[in-house]
Amino acid sequence: MSVERIQQQFRDSASLTLEALNALAVPIAAAIDTLFGAFANGSKILVCGNGGSVADAQRFASHLIGCFERERPGLPAIALTTDMSILTSIGNDYAFEQIFSNQVRALGQAGDVLLAISASDNSVNVLAAIQEAHKREMIVIALTGQGGGAVTDVLADTDIHICAPAERTARAQEVHLLTIHCLCDGIDAMLLGED
Repeated sequence: MSVERIQQQFRDSASLTLEALNALAVPIAAAIDTLFGAFANGSKILVCGNGGSVADAQRFASHLIGCFERERPGLPAIALTTDMSILTSIGNDYAFEQIFSNQVRALGQAGDVLLAISASDNSVNVLAAIQEAHKREMIVIALTGQGGGAVTDVLADTDIHICAPAERTARAQEVHLLTIHCLCDGIDAMLLGED
C-alpha cells in the first residue's frame, strides 16, 4: 500500500472539512436552534438513514439520550434504524420504502424534528420519511451530500438542509460525523452554557 495514497486520503478529508466550515456553519447553527427549541417545547427527535447513515443516526440518538462530552439529563431521541423486528416486519408486510415513514407516522407529532441522513440523497425510504414528517407537521433537518439529490426536491421552506460539499460518499460521511458532533456540542452549550 502506498503511503502517498493514504496521505492523499487525509489531505482530501482535511480540504473538504475546511470547505464545509464556511458552507455549513450557518445551517448547522440553525439546526441547533431548531433541535434545542424542540426539546424546550417537550418534543422529540426522530433520526433515520441507510447504510453508513444508520450508524450516524444511532450515534446521534445515543449522544442525545446519554451524553456527548458533558453530563446532562437525557434528551428524547429515537433512531428509527434500531429495531429489527419493526424494520423487517414493515419491509416484509409492506415495502422497504416504508420502513421509516411508517415509524414517523406512528411516533411523530407536530413539533417533533426528523433528522434525515442520506449520503446518496436518493434513498426512497428517507424521502418517504421526509414526506410523512411534513404530513405530521414536523420540521426536517436533512443531512446530505452530492448536491442533495432528490432530498432537495422534497424539502419545505421551513426545513434545514445541511449538504456536505462532497461528491464522494466517504467524504460526505466524514462531514456528516463532524456535523453530528457539532449538533451535540451546540445543544449541550445551549443547555449547560459555554465551557
